[in-house]
Amino acid sequence: MTSLIYPVILSGGAGTRLWPLSRALFPKQLLPLTSSQSLLQETLARVSNPTQFASPLIVCNEDHRFLIAEQMRASKIEAEAILLEPAARNTAPAVALAALTLQAKDPEAVILVMPSDHVIEDVAAFHRALDIAVQAARQGSLVTFGIEPDTPETGYGYIKQGGKSEHGSYEVEKFIEKPNLDTAKAFLAEGGYLWNGGIFLFSAKGYLKALDQHAPEIRTACEKSVAEAQTDLDFLRVDAEAFKACPSDSIDYAVMEKANDVQVVPVTMGWNDVGSWSALWSLGEQDQNGNCYQGDVIGIDNRNCYLRADGPMVAAIGLEDVIVVSTSDAVLVAPKERAQDVKKIVEALKKSDRSEAERHPRVYRPWGFYQTVDEGHRFKVKRLMVKPGEQLSLQMHHHRAEHWVVVMGTAEVTLDKECRLVRENESVYIPIGSTHRLANPGKIDLHLIEVQSGQYLEEDDIVRFQDSYNRIR
Repeated sequence: MTSLIYPVILSGGAGTRLWPLSRALFPKQLLPLTSSQSLLQETLARVSNPTQFASPLIVCNEDHRFLIAEQMRASKIEAEAILLEPAARNTAPAVALAALTLQAKDPEAVILVMPSDHVIEDVAAFHRALDIAVQAARQGSLVTFGIEPDTPETGYGYIKQGGKSEHGSYEVEKFIEKPNLDTAKAFLAEGGYLWNGGIFLFSAKGYLKALDQHAPEIRTACEKSVAEAQTDLDFLRVDAEAFKACPSDSIDYAVMEKANDVQVVPVTMGWNDVGSWSALWSLGEQDQNGNCYQGDVIGIDNRNCYLRADGPMVAAIGLEDVIVVSTSDAVLVAPKERAQDVKKIVEALKKSDRSEAERHPRVYRPWGFYQTVDEGHRFKVKRLMVKPGEQLSLQMHHHRAEHWVVVMGTAEVTLDKECRLVRENESVYIPIGSTHRLANPGKIDLHLIEVQSGQYLEEDDIVRFQDSYNRIR
């Protein structure tokens, strides 16, 4: 048993309102949007003091697991567990999985639940609020953190605070859905209303008890799922069949709005949920005309614009209150007041079965990445990078042949029963149906150009015989 707080970081979102930079397979929490670190890494850094916090438990989905593990290694942070959700069931079940897992280790565990994609500029203020909250949590309260509002925001839910406790927290009088503008203005004028920031602190047993009372189906399904959990490399896999039977509900609706002893700690800590491009404009460094420029941007006579180039250069003249974001395969242009509607673009892309909704041209894998450079009828050209000591699966293709050209580093190539080294400026041909594997035995990154040819060139034409990362797809 420990007096340390167990951080539980929820990393299951897709960040559709920050398209085209955020995509389903590389969402906003994994992107460096406000600093050189990703939002996930910044979240981890806030709870990295070993005298106050235990190792974090991350809850994420299958598609992001290797990216999250790699970012944690880069941050030199070891996880208590990276827990994989077999299906999206909202925050109440996700927290239940974490609470059950941590209670098995420490029956008195106090857990701090945080989204992975928020910005907190004043970390010291957050920690001071946490000191107040932990006193209430250790006495059985379910605690949430209320953000002191400075604008009549209509995009957040609100919390009406009641009487003050001996610890410095306040009773929650009620939770309020996202208001209209007039109501939000009235809340701000009256005072005592806080934004619901989606950050919670409670004991694992206290949360599970509340589930028993208010959402027993969630508790039962998650308990069955955790009971059959299995370790897979760096990951903890709960039972998929049991979890998929779990109802989908948010922690607010399932527990916090119904429980009896709910407390809120008001805090001003430079909080932002980074929910849109206009939010990033407000967080960024602005010039004398209110413009925030990121990347290779040339702007003339613009006002209050957010212009970002993560692909081709952006050049803009005479714009006002406009967002322009470029990536290597897409450009977004929108009025700042319509920033929340970017998710409608993603919905349209999905309906058209466009890959731009899901992935960037550069796709990350546990061994490195590949990036499509060009493609046409019966051919595709990719750039591959394999990290030192890593290898692709032993595999074959039914419909395509491949030609690999090494441009930097040394490749170890397995082709049917032969294994040989291929060095810079050398190449190797992989016929259709041949069993093959690519590995990097060296100390530097391996870079190759891969030319595919054949009648079907999609990624699902892979038959894996052996895989170091236990992937089934």
